[in-house]
Amino acid sequence: MPDQNLLTAELELTGRITTASNATFLGNIGEVSVVYKPIAGEKPLWDFPHATLAHREVAAFLVSEALGWNLVPRTWLRDGRFGEGMVQLWQETDPTQHAVNLVPTHQLPTTGWKTVLHGQDGDGEQVTLLHEDSPELRRMAIFDALINNADRKGDHVLAMLDGHQYGVDHGLSFHHEPKLRTVLWGWVGEPLTDAELDGIHQLNQALSGELGQELATLLSSNELSALASRCTDLRRTGQFPAPSGHMPAIPWPLF
Repeated sequence: MPDQNLLTAELELTGRITTASNATFLGNIGEVSVVYKPIAGEKPLWDFPHATLAHREVAAFLVSEALGWNLVPRTWLRDGRFGEGMVQLWQETDPTQHAVNLVPTHQLPTTGWKTVLHGQDGDGEQVTLLHEDSPELRRMAIFDALINNADRKGDHVLAMLDGHQYGVDHGLSFHHEPKLRTVLWGWVGEPLTDAELDGIHQLNQALSGELGQELATLLSSNELSALASRCTDLRRTGQFPAPSGHMPAIPWPLF
């Protein structure tokens, strides 16, 4: 839970992110820089209940904390100029680092990367979508499978100046139907490590306690049950899942 000042002090808006699908603003709470997404600015979707995206973003942060993996910047609900919305700590990224990349196929790196798919660009040139092969990004891929993230684009993985990686934009998550759409498919079928399985077990245990009570204020009972089932299924199979369901496995655009 953020400190009381972040919950109650004035949220001053300083700009707007115009490339976002829903109303997204930059702001300050005192000297703290934040992102503010008001519920009133959420566009209706055919497959997600209206006015629930902010709640899902907060739920994603709580799940990240329960896993102990620090994958999502601190996120909470509070009032702002346009009503209640999601507020998240702003992150300064390293513009020279990219965990997900699209490169000419003839220039593929030899180590440290996982291939997701091959294709052609607008000029007909062969290109390859790939991502880092790192323990931190593995955890993000597992996290996405657990929250059923329907929109993990390349730009939703933030590389920090200190080398850490954060995931952002989790509004399209926690649906009770399979909707996993991600650019992080490089480990399909690979076994999960003991540490990764321990994190999933820790999350599953927390769902029966305080975490479950908090999530019940943000998600439906069907969505909570589906989350618990995904925890059980991942621990049972012990490996990274493959695409399933009728939805495309890759988000578009990729970035």
